[in-house]
Amino acid sequence: MKKLVLIAALSTIAGCTTMDPYTGQTKTSNATKGAGIGAVAGAVIGAATASDKDRKKGAVTGALGGAAIGGGIGYYMDRQEMLLRERLQGSGVQVEREGDNIRLIMPGNITFATGRHEIRSDFHGTLDSVAVVLNEFDRTAIRVGGHTDSTGSDVTNQALSERRAGAVADFFMARNISAGRIQAVGYGERYPVEQNNTDAGRQANRRVELELLPL
Repeated sequence: MKKLVLIAALSTIAGCTTMDPYTGQTKTSNATKGAGIGAVAGAVIGAATASDKDRKKGAVTGALGGAAIGGGIGYYMDRQEMLLRERLQGSGVQVEREGDNIRLIMPGNITFATGRHEIRSDFHGTLDSVAVVLNEFDRTAIRVGGHTDSTGSDVTNQALSERRAGAVADFFMARNISAGRIQAVGYGERYPVEQNNTDAGRQANRRVELELLPL
């Protein structure tokens, strides 16, 4: 039965790879990992619930069904990730993958003027590219997080981070993305990614992050 499970899993997940446009290399997708786990679980359940004479058939059927379920969300997010990487190449926006979630990190120096919450006009094209993908993949929730460095008071930084997150959320809603999919949160200076004692560190901490989560 182990051989049958392996064959079923491999046949179901064949081709589930994604291409990194920065390196041109293919990599194992999260869909492949999820499908493999689902195939094994489905095979076990299928074999256990089938009669003795149909145990092999039940294992194969269960493996195929489990692989499809396990790889479904991962495949959906894989496709979204690859399209975002293609559209955002050279934009300065970082694309990171964390399990089935995708994170877009938008540095403050390309998104907003110092101390302002209005989106820079030369960044509109980049956000438009993101909005096109988000409209296509409408089974994704969007969490917009605003972050600042530690310069200034906590109150000022908190308010600025909220206004910046809200500005990005408003931009997407103006591009026909449902408000029900979007959550805008300001985190102020609470979650730095670098030390605030250098110019480079403070610049890295001034950012907006989009977290894309499967619905």
